[in-house]
Amino acid sequence: MINPATNPNLENPTLAESLARKTAAAASLLGKIACEWRPAVFASSLGAEDMVITDLIVREHLPIEIFSLDTGRLPAETYDLMHDLQTRYGLKLRLYYPRNDLIEDYTREYGINAFYDSVELRMACCRIRKVEPLQRALANRKAWITGMRAEQSTTRDGLPFQSYDEGNKLEKFNPLADWSEHEVWAYIRRNDVPYNKLHDRFYPSVGCAPCTRAIALGEDVRAGRWWWEEPANKECGLHVNSENPVSIAR
Repeated sequence: MINPATNPNLENPTLAESLARKTAAAASLLGKIACEWRPAVFASSLGAEDMVITDLIVREHLPIEIFSLDTGRLPAETYDLMHDLQTRYGLKLRLYYPRNDLIEDYTREYGINAFYDSVELRMACCRIRKVEPLQRALANRKAWITGMRAEQSTTRDGLPFQSYDEGNKLEKFNPLADWSEHEVWAYIRRNDVPYNKLHDRFYPSVGCAPCTRAIALGEDVRAGRWWWEEPANKECGLHVNSENPVSIAR
C-alpha cells in the first residue's frame, strides 16, 4: 500500500501522462453515462477511489446522484469525511440505512458480533447492512457506478469498465477499473481531494469498523477487510450478481 502521508511524485512524466489520459477517459465515461443512462447513480463507499469519482462528477457538473450506505457500524473517520464532503463541495450524500427489523432479528438470534463466527453469518450481516439497502438505492435506475479497480484483489481481476448487473437488472460501470493505486493518490494530491484519514494509518480499504484493520507492509490491499477469512471470500455481496432475496442464515 502507498502511504498517503508520502506525496506521489507528481513531477514524474510517466505518472503525469498516464494520470492525464485516464482522468480524461474517466470523465468522458461519466459524461456518457450521465447522457445515455439517466437516471444513473454513484454508489460511494467513501474510499480513496470513490473520492476521485466524486470530484470528477462535481467538477463536470454531471447529473449523477451520489449515495452511500450507512451500515450503522462505520468508523468515526468515515462520518468525518461525509462532513468534509459537504464543506468542500456543498454535497449532502443521500444515505441508505439497513432495515431495523432485519438488524434486530439478526442480533437477537446470533449476537452483535456474530459475523466473526462464520462466513455464512458474516455474509448474512452484509446482506442486511449493505445488499438490501443497495437494492433500494438502485431501484428504478438505469445504471450504477462504482469505484472498483481491477488490481484491488483477486476477486476483481479482469474487472471491465462496463457490464450488465443481472442481479439488479441494470448497467454497471467501473470508470477506474484500470487505474493504479499510484494514479488514485496522485489525483487526490494534485486536486486536493478530501479523503478518509484512516488511509493515513495504513487502511487502504475502509468498511465497517469491526471488519476493517490496518495492513502491514507487503500485504495485499484487501488484507485488512475480513482478515479472518480466505481471500476468495472477501466480498460483501454488493458486487456479486445474485437474485437471492435478503435473508438471515439459519
